[in-house]
Amino acid sequence: MPRIKPFALQPGDTIGIIAPASNIKREMLEAGCAALRRLGYKPFYFDSIFDKDLYFSGSAERRRRELDEMFMRDQVRAIVCARGGYGAHYLLDTIKLETIRAHPKIFVGYSDITSLLTYILDSTGLVTFHGPMVAKDFAHSDGVDVASWEAALTGVADWTLNFGAESGAKALLAGSADGILYGGCLSMLVASLGTPYEIHTAGTILFIEDLAAKPYQIDRMLMQLKLAGKFAGVRGIIFGEMVDCAQKQDQGYTLEEVVLRVIGGLGVPVAYGLRSGHVSRQNITLPFGVHAALNVGKDAGSLRILESATTSVAVSSRASRF
Repeated sequence: MPRIKPFALQPGDTIGIIAPASNIKREMLEAGCAALRRLGYKPFYFDSIFDKDLYFSGSAERRRRELDEMFMRDQVRAIVCARGGYGAHYLLDTIKLETIRAHPKIFVGYSDITSLLTYILDSTGLVTFHGPMVAKDFAHSDGVDVASWEAALTGVADWTLNFGAESGAKALLAGSADGILYGGCLSMLVASLGTPYEIHTAGTILFIEDLAAKPYQIDRMLMQLKLAGKFAGVRGIIFGEMVDCAQKQDQGYTLEEVVLRVIGGLGVPVAYGLRSGHVSRQNITLPFGVHAALNVGKDAGSLRILESATTSVAVSSRASRF
């Protein structure tokens, strides 16, 4: 499918904020909006964002209308989710894909928002962004990695995340590969299997992250992806920080050992610890749908983004999944 790149984000642009999943706290949203203003943006949201329906941010219809309206509004340059939680997949069968194709915009989120990131990318070709959310990361003083946010969203054509303190990543299995960067929260990737919204992983550098899942649960989900054939054709794998993914402090084994038991024989480079999604600090923005190169050495490595994820003019490119 031809790739669609959204318009680049500029200082002074309006960022539309949506809550397509769980309900939000007003004070956290306002703290995040203040941070966006300090970065030079104009945050905008509808008052209905504070609606509550059980644990959701209002009804599925409210959340769908909010998403559609933000894509439709010309003055909104980017759409950033307030938070994840649970409920974004309620929107999958009602999303107006023709609206998204006609009004391509930066779309940012993670966690439960993974289902929207992957489906929008797979169905429309629009590059999406796995990165910080307003009532989560932007609401904390050290919550956002500004360098990657700006590189990903302002049209930088070639930039690199080095392993180590800069990104948190380290080597697990050495090697080099290039492919289309793709992925998200492991729980949501697995939840897509067997549905019309199933993930497409062939030809990708697959990014996988999660929060507070026990090692055996990570093992089970990775095995489900493996048995479903979702590692076939994958060029390389990068794990996130995997915050609180432990059985207990003295469990006697590492999560790295667990994941290598499942994917160690794939013959692809594997990195671990990249801070994107559920993180302890400085959430890194990753553009999904662009060409990237993963280089994993014995003691060093990098993830290099090989093309711009945005453009000064919204265009389609003929990027493929190899």
